[in-house]
Amino acid sequence: MSRILIVDDEPAIGWSLRELFRDEGHAVEAVATVEAGLETCARFAPDAVLLDVRLPGRDGIAALPEFKALVPRAPVVVMTAFGDLDTAVRAVGAGAFDYLVKPFDLDRVARTVARALAEGSAAGVAPASPPPAGGPHLVGSSPAMQEVFTQISLVAPGDLPVLITGATGTGKDVAARAIHAHGPRRAGPFVAVSLAALSPSVIESELFGHVRGAFTGATADRPGLFEQAAEGTVFLDEIGEAPLDVQVKLLRTLESREVVRMGSVAPRIVDVRVIAATNRDLPEAVARGGFRADLYHRLRVFPIRMPALAERAGDLELLATHFLAAVAGGPRAMAADFLAALEARPWPGNLRELKHAVEYAAVVSRGGMLRAEHLPPAAAGAEPAPIAADARLTAAIAAWVDAALAIEPPRTGGPDGGQEGGDDGGLHGRLVALVEPALLARVLAAAGGNRTAAARILGLDRATLRAKLAR
Repeated sequence: MSRILIVDDEPAIGWSLRELFRDEGHAVEAVATVEAGLETCARFAPDAVLLDVRLPGRDGIAALPEFKALVPRAPVVVMTAFGDLDTAVRAVGAGAFDYLVKPFDLDRVARTVARALAEGSAAGVAPASPPPAGGPHLVGSSPAMQEVFTQISLVAPGDLPVLITGATGTGKDVAARAIHAHGPRRAGPFVAVSLAALSPSVIESELFGHVRGAFTGATADRPGLFEQAAEGTVFLDEIGEAPLDVQVKLLRTLESREVVRMGSVAPRIVDVRVIAATNRDLPEAVARGGFRADLYHRLRVFPIRMPALAERAGDLELLATHFLAAVAGGPRAMAADFLAALEARPWPGNLRELKHAVEYAAVVSRGGMLRAEHLPPAAAGAEPAPIAADARLTAAIAAWVDAALAIEPPRTGGPDGGQEGGDDGGLHGRLVALVEPALLARVLAAAGGNRTAAARILGLDRATLRAKLAR
């Protein structure tokens, strides 16, 4: 049995968490303020603390060092209903063991606290210096983006190479800048280059530099981007476009922290952090010999996947508000039909396409409320995602049924003309058994493992979903 302290001013949440942990056999205390929490720590000596961010009087994260000072071996799990990147970074930087966003699945809370209790004193981390104000802005409240925020908050304080993957327009460059801005190298330069935008003949010179006369008759030595990024970060966008000979030199630079300029044999030490990004399937490129496996694994020390806009349920309005405020210089009103039109589009270009659409609408609306008619025409051939997906699903089911009937034609038997007997549920049972696990798995993943959110998306109650998952 362990002792657990809950600091949250919402009575319903305090009651739910108290009952959850008491059912598991733990001793639980629940309080509503930072002051009461610190007082309880002194007499109760909790083995784990669940600490809300927004509390009456004092901010939970600001008070986190005081909790760590009173009970240094107790991991602190931060809870908030206002999850964003800065909150995640502040929480992890202040020494939080983990970070949960409300509304959360109680099963996930139980797993997180069980892991915290198991790791015990290993959860303590030294507080990092506070992140800078402003900087790159990642927007979102969806479970998919909360996972991104958590990953950035964990990797930013170190110096590990990061590989950011995701479709075009998902914000990989913004994530890279956020890692730099919240890390120890933020005072140094952030040097970005898109390898896809460079001619293969000049990539090596751009990255590693050249000496006089070594490159198109150059009349002076020129440092490459790695040297220009000294004590900062170099961001290699579209890393999958690097030629194989350049990949060899990149690997050597990552392993030795040295570069050799074109036309020279003298190595130069470089002190940089490397972040790479790609929208390509690098494992597939490795398999066909287009990308070196050793470089892939060297870059992929800490992978972060940026979700497509279609995976970010609930983020469209937040994003549109953010983009509109940026172009309009302040808040602007958006009509309900404008937001409905945003939801109806598939957005194959992801954030980039949405941003441009909002900017277009801001101009066309001439300072007034944004309405559906202000949006630019949808991309040629782009159907609303649900319509296109429904059509593909219907066609796939029809093909599956035709194939099944070809193998086992329908037979007559019972009084209603159907086949009698059998315990496999027939075609209907087989189809449900094939479709339902994939449906549940994908929705649960899209909800970030939050069963309550997944049940809401599916239109099921939580108990029914739990039973289906158990089966």
